[in-house]
Amino acid sequence: MIPVTAPLNVLKANPLEIVRIASDRPSAAEITSNHGEDIVWGLTQNPKSIPPKYFYDDRGSDLFEQICELPEYYPTRTEAAILAQYAGEIAQITGPSELVELGSGSSSKTRLLLDAYQGLGHPSMYVPIDVSGGILEASAKQLAQEYPGLHIRGLVGTYEQALLHLPPTKFASRVIIFLGSSLGNFTPEECDRFFEEIHIALREEDYFLLGVDLQKPHHILEPAYNDAQGVTAEFNLNMLSHLNWRFGGNFNLNLFSHEAIYNQEASQIEMYLNCHKSHQVRLEKLDFTVQFSAGESILTEISRKFDFAHKQEYLKDRGLKLVKAWTDPKEWFGLLLCQK
Repeated sequence: MIPVTAPLNVLKANPLEIVRIASDRPSAAEITSNHGEDIVWGLTQNPKSIPPKYFYDDRGSDLFEQICELPEYYPTRTEAAILAQYAGEIAQITGPSELVELGSGSSSKTRLLLDAYQGLGHPSMYVPIDVSGGILEASAKQLAQEYPGLHIRGLVGTYEQALLHLPPTKFASRVIIFLGSSLGNFTPEECDRFFEEIHIALREEDYFLLGVDLQKPHHILEPAYNDAQGVTAEFNLNMLSHLNWRFGGNFNLNLFSHEAIYNQEASQIEMYLNCHKSHQVRLEKLDFTVQFSAGESILTEISRKFDFAHKQEYLKDRGLKLVKAWTDPKEWFGLLLCQK
């Protein structure tokens, strides 16, 4: 853990803090997650599933950063191009702000926003949030070197945990940032719950900045999740390695392979691990054994693709009024700035 070197409300030095969230009163969802009941539940369904948060041990986070650099994976570079063009406008609208980023990863795109705030002379504080403590600490240390005077308070935990543990801000404005179209990984029901949590975490006139991947032809979408180098396949299979070390499992990765398809009717990419041989898997720490049949699949992720106009109406219905929306020339990706 990195110690606090100065009070967080002093905007002179460069305090840096990493906090691993441990809730005194965990919610039912946190208890389920921490004890692996969500794994047992998912692997007893038909079809079987594993929550996508189990992608992100330190190895999984590193692999996802590699995915973002792949030529087939358009979302990262498209969203970054939008931010590069409009970050200054975002900084002007929001003014001096505390920036809270959900799923911060390496914070690569966030640098475009930090540069914009710095360019306008706006003081800011950055609160990156990620379930991977390794990548969060590494990126926070790097940002502390790159941005003298920037206060950084990293929170290691889930979105739900972090939103419940946000301390009061000294800034006139707080901007919660959710980039990368991670919203697409939520089912409609999970999406509704997420925005309830966002609404609670925001004060009146605080901002929410959201990146969403937009609907487009399957010949563009499917290669983005089936790259020629096989990095996405490795990322998908690494989920089983994560379960092995976290829950004392004996998944044999050689018995599974990666597949991603576009479900046109649901407007979503679906990522699977396909089993090639009938066998049993034991998760010792969960006292759980599961049978797999040859040809059976595990759903590991959905990535929903949105209609831009419909998403704006959806946010409005949840108490987040649109301030400004931007997209790229091909209208592949959208960025929405809303205010409570």
